[in-house]
Amino acid sequence: MMNPPPNQPEPSYPRRMTWLDEWHDFWAFVRRPRLSRRCRQVTPRTAWVLDWMPGISFLRLLGWAAILWGINIFLFGPIVIGISKQAGATHAVDPANLPWLLALVWAPLVEEMLFRYGLRRPGIALWLVPLMVLALWLKPGVGQSLIFALVILAIYRVTSANPMPGVRARQWLRLYRRWFWLIFHVSVLTFASLHLFNFTFTSAQWWMLPALVLPQWFTGLVLGWMRVMRGIGAAILLHALFNFGPLMAAWLAMRWLQSAGLA
Repeated sequence: MMNPPPNQPEPSYPRRMTWLDEWHDFWAFVRRPRLSRRCRQVTPRTAWVLDWMPGISFLRLLGWAAILWGINIFLFGPIVIGISKQAGATHAVDPANLPWLLALVWAPLVEEMLFRYGLRRPGIALWLVPLMVLALWLKPGVGQSLIFALVILAIYRVTSANPMPGVRARQWLRLYRRWFWLIFHVSVLTFASLHLFNFTFTSAQWWMLPALVLPQWFTGLVLGWMRVMRGIGAAILLHALFNFGPLMAAWLAMRWLQSAGLA
């Protein structure tokens, strides 16, 4: 995205957005993804900090998480269950050994940096995405932590320097903005497809696979809009909050089964 002149704020929404305003803005964004105005004014010198600060209340984030839980449970849930039975698919997560750290810390950080950070910073994405693919391949631990430390340091150095783009860079950024809608949807579909690795199959056919990741597809749309609108910090927090719901439900169900002597 082409930067404004130094110390001049980017265009932003003129007033505080209500829940209804955000809901309408989300659907308008999904129909035609664009690098819209942010929900608050930023300058090149403050963009680094504000991009990581959520800039949204916990109750508003909880509201979006509740929307995602409701749609995924009541709309997509029955579809996924039906297709899973036909495909002989079982989820790889063991209810007796829930991956709290992976779901609440590592997955939000790695997946948001891989699929959504570069949406507003395509130049950084050219080297960030390969590093995040490596981090995704590594198990959570020292190696992944080191990659994250290097990435954050590199992003800070690049964004704090704030070089004004040259002629070629501005032409490239205009092309990026023109095709942003396609890039956005490809990133969402790739994010959803990644979650097919959460299943093991016995008799799946190719047409069944997209239905199994409908929840991740819709969640990716919301997270992508949140990243563009509110910043990467808000997207990471919403991702972690969304993952917390199913994990807590599985944990409570396991405790109830154990207390009833059924597990």
